[in-house]
Amino acid sequence: MKRKLNILLGAIFALILASAAQAGPYAPAAGEDGSTAVSMDDASIKGWATGYTNLVYGEFVDSTWKTPEKALGAATGEYTDIVSLGRGGRITLTFSPAVVTNGEGFDFAIFENSTIPGFFELAYVEVSSDGVNFVRLPNDSLTAGPVGAYENSMDPTNIDGLAGKYIVGYGTPFDLDSVLTSTAVTSGTVDLSSIKYVRLVDIVGDGTYLDSSADVIYDPYATIGSAGFDLEAAGYMNYFVGGDLNLDDKLDMTDAVLALQTLAGAPASVSLSHDADGKITLADVLFALSRLAEQ
Repeated sequence: MKRKLNILLGAIFALILASAAQAGPYAPAAGEDGSTAVSMDDASIKGWATGYTNLVYGEFVDSTWKTPEKALGAATGEYTDIVSLGRGGRITLTFSPAVVTNGEGFDFAIFENSTIPGFFELAYVEVSSDGVNFVRLPNDSLTAGPVGAYENSMDPTNIDGLAGKYIVGYGTPFDLDSVLTSTAVTSGTVDLSSIKYVRLVDIVGDGTYLDSSADVIYDPYATIGSAGFDLEAAGYMNYFVGGDLNLDDKLDMTDAVLALQTLAGAPASVSLSHDADGKITLADVLFALSRLAEQ
């Protein structure tokens, strides 16, 4: 009896050691101490993606999952409220009239639809000010080997800087500080005070995609039907509404009128100009009018 007990205790100890060995250095699952998961109801989320562009589907996506409008607006926590990108697919999200800015803490969060802990379909995250020049946020994957098509063996502590590491209803947050020293930012090609575009690129988990350290990224492969990253929503925490002179979080004719009144010398209660230089100029009026024309 004593021998059997020792064997059982030894087996349990071995399992504990194995589990510890698999754990990585990054934030754990939603609900655990130290997790960075952002609940879809978190008060820090101030708004959501309002549009998309340059959607390119990868392979193995049924028509059921090709409704990109489902990824706009607030996250619902419903696993069917998604657009699937397919293997290697991509989508660029917009937030008009808001732009994402680099502020205190996390700046935006991406929501995927995994319903099973340990089953994570991942995507690169890239940001841009002009929709042409993008910078990819740094990322790291420590998943040691291939992951089966519907296997739930992945540990979020082995994943950093990639969208999709949390279950449905919880977003993966991103901080623009992570690219402050990138060439695209220091050269002025990407302006972190005015991020108008966030691009997601599905990672094919067969070992052909690499992280920022040139290490292989593994995720479930080869899924079909709704293959690849399943986008549920994208919310932002730090933002600026260009042309919103009265700070009501929307751009309308009131803002244009306020700008004209200020230029004419009439008393008007206004905030900062669209380019945050603290001055109302003709450029601000034209900017507000041009943004209104786009709506």
